Amino acid sequence: MLQKLREKTSGWIATVILGLLIVPFAFFGVESYMSQRVETYVARIAQPPAWWPSAPRVWPVTYLWSIHDIDAQAYRERVEIARANLREQQGDNFDPKAFESVENKRKILDALIDEQLMKLAADRDGIAISDDEVRKAIQKFPDFQVDGAFNADRYQLLLASQNPPLTPRGFEARIRDSLKNELIPAGIARSAFVTDAEIDRLMRLLGEHRDISFVALPAPAADTAEVTPAQIDAWYKAHKGEYRRPETVRLEYVEVDGAAMTVAPVDEATLRKRYQEQSAKYSSAEKREVSHILVAVAANASAAEKKAAEAKAAKLAAEAKAPGADFAALARANSDDTGSKANGGDLGWIGKGGMPGAFDEAAFAMQAGEVRGPVKTDFGWHVIKVNEIRAAVQRPFEEVRAELEKELQEGSRERAFNELTGKLVDAAYKTPTSLEPAAKAVGLPLQSTPAFSRAGGPGIASDQKVLRVAFSDTMLQDGTASDPIELGPERTVLIRVIDHVPEQALPLAQVRDAVVAEIRADRQRKAAEAAADALVKAARTQGLAAAAAASGMAVAEANDIRRGAPVPSPQAAEAFFNAPRPQPGQAVVDKVLVNGQYMVFAVRAARDADIGQVTPQERDGLRRQLATAHGMQAQDAFVRAARAKYDIQVAEDRL
Repeated sequence: MLQKLREKTSGWIATVILGLLIVPFAFFGVESYMSQRVETYVARIAQPPAWWPSAPRVWPVTYLWSIHDIDAQAYRERVEIARANLREQQGDNFDPKAFESVENKRKILDALIDEQLMKLAADRDGIAISDDEVRKAIQKFPDFQVDGAFNADRYQLLLASQNPPLTPRGFEARIRDSLKNELIPAGIARSAFVTDAEIDRLMRLLGEHRDISFVALPAPAADTAEVTPAQIDAWYKAHKGEYRRPETVRLEYVEVDGAAMTVAPVDEATLRKRYQEQSAKYSSAEKREVSHILVAVAANASAAEKKAAEAKAAKLAAEAKAPGADFAALARANSDDTGSKANGGDLGWIGKGGMPGAFDEAAFAMQAGEVRGPVKTDFGWHVIKVNEIRAAVQRPFEEVRAELEKELQEGSRERAFNELTGKLVDAAYKTPTSLEPAAKAVGLPLQSTPAFSRAGGPGIASDQKVLRVAFSDTMLQDGTASDPIELGPERTVLIRVIDHVPEQALPLAQVRDAVVAEIRADRQRKAAEAAADALVKAARTQGLAAAAAASGMAVAEANDIRRGAPVPSPQAAEAFFNAPRPQPGQAVVDKVLVNGQYMVFAVRAARDADIGQVTPQERDGLRRQLATAHGMQAQDAFVRAARAKYDIQVAEDRL
C-alpha cells in the first residue's frame, strides 16, 4: 500500500488524499491565525513523513512534515563552549571580533544542524545503542580512569563536579545519544578503503624524480623614465585605498605590578603555625598496592544468580588463601574485571577513598600479603589481596621552612596587590573621565603612551588584550577608564583613550614620492615578466640552453631531484613538479617568480619512483592516511546528502 502511494503521488490517489486533508487542516490553519507565537529558533528543520519522502512543502501537506527547532538557548550554549575552547587554544591571540563574525557563527550553527540531522537519520533508521556499548564507551574515557583502569568513584566525583552537576543516568543518556548519532557517519568513514593500484600510483607520484634546467633572470635595469603627472594621478586614484593613515590612539594608564611590591619578612611563630595548619600538605598519605578478582553481578540479576556469584567468590577466596596460591593466575582465569584481568587483577597503588566503600574499608584494614573476601560492592563480589603497603611520611619543619616562607610572602604580596587594585578601581569609577585622581589616590604614577595603531606599539601597547580594549567602540566613544586588564600574574593596568585619530586618506601631495616609486616598481615588474615570457617563448622553439646563450645567460641544472626536495628553493621546486610531465625528446618550459626574481625552467625528464623499494610499513601508513581522508570525504558527502532531504530555515537575525 505504502509503495503504491509513493509511486502514485502525482496521480489521482494523491489528489484524493489532499482533498481529505484540506477540511481538517483548514481548521488548524484558522486556529493558527487566531493565535500569536513568538519564534525563538535559530534554525528550523522540517522533515517529510517517512512514508512520503517526496511530499511537497506546500499547504496543507506541510502539516504532515515534522518540525525540529534548534532554539536560541542551545545555540548560545554552543557558542560559549566554542568561545571558551578557542580562547584556551589561542590565549592572548584570541580575537573576539573575528570570533563574533557572521561566518564563524554560521559555522557553529551548521555543526548544530548537522548533529540534529544525524539524530533524525538515526531515529528514522531505528538505530539503538545497547547498555553494554554505553558502558564500554564511558570506561574508555581517560578522565574516569585510575592507573589505566576505570574507577567508579572517580567517575561519579567528576560528574558531580560539573556545572551544573551531572548524574550518571543523565551522562549515560548523553553518551547513548552521541553514539547513536555518530553510528552511521562514523561507520561510513571507517568503511573507506584504498586499493593497491591507488597506493602504487600515489607512491610512484610521491617519489617521482625529474631532471631540470633553469635560468635565473637578472633583475631589470632601474626605471629612470619620466613619470608624468597624469600617470601619478591615475595611479593614486586606482590605489587610493593603499595610501591611508591608520587609525591611532594615545592612552593614559595606571599600572599595578605585584612584583614591584615589598612585603615584610615572616616571623618564626607564623611559619610554625602555618606548618601545623598544613601538616597534611607536607605528608604523603598511606598507599597500598592492591589486586582483586571480581565476580560481577548484574543489576537485574535474580536471587539465584546473586547467590551463585557469592558462592563462586567464596570458593575463589578460599583458593587464593591456600598456601602457595598464585593470585595473579586465579585473577587472569576468573576475574570479570576486563581492565585488570590481563594484569593478574593488579589495580596498582591506591589511596584511602580511592575505591568503592566496602572495597576501600577492607583493603585498608588488611595486612601486606593478606587475602580477604568475598567483599560486596555495586559491581559484584571481590576477592582482595594487599600486595604491599607504603606508609605515610611526614616532612619535617626545617625541610619545608623555605617553602612555607615563600608561600606566606607570596600570599601577603597577593593580598596587597588585590587591595591596591581594588582601591584603584574604586577611585577610577568615581572619576571615570580621568585617571589622574585615581593614580594620586593610590600613590601610583600616571603614565601615557605615544600614538599607536591597531598593529601595536611600545610598552603596554604591545599587549593584545590592551589593543583589543583600546580600540573597542566603548573606549573610543566614551573616553572613560577601562576595567582592569590583566597583563600577567599580579600585573594589572587601567587605561583610558586620551586621543583618537580615525583612519583617513592621505592627500596625493603627501604621498607623491611613494606613488612615483610604486609606478617605477610596477614598470620593473612588468619588464621582468616580459623578459621571462620572451625567454620562455624562445626556449620552447630552440631549447632553453640556446635561448639563454643568445641572451647571454647561463643555464644551471638540477638532475634527479625528488618531489618535495627544496632545490633550488621550495617555490621553484613546487613549480618544477606542478608542470606537466614532458614527452620523450620534448621538454616542458615555463616560468616561476621566486622572491621577486623570475626563473625560466625546462623539465627535461620525469621518472616514477621505484615502488619496489617501499617498505610494507610505509605502504600501510599511506593506506591509513588515504583511507582516513576518503572516509572523511564520504562522511561529508553523507551529511550533505542528508541536508538535501530536509527543508532548513536559518534565522540570520538571531545569530
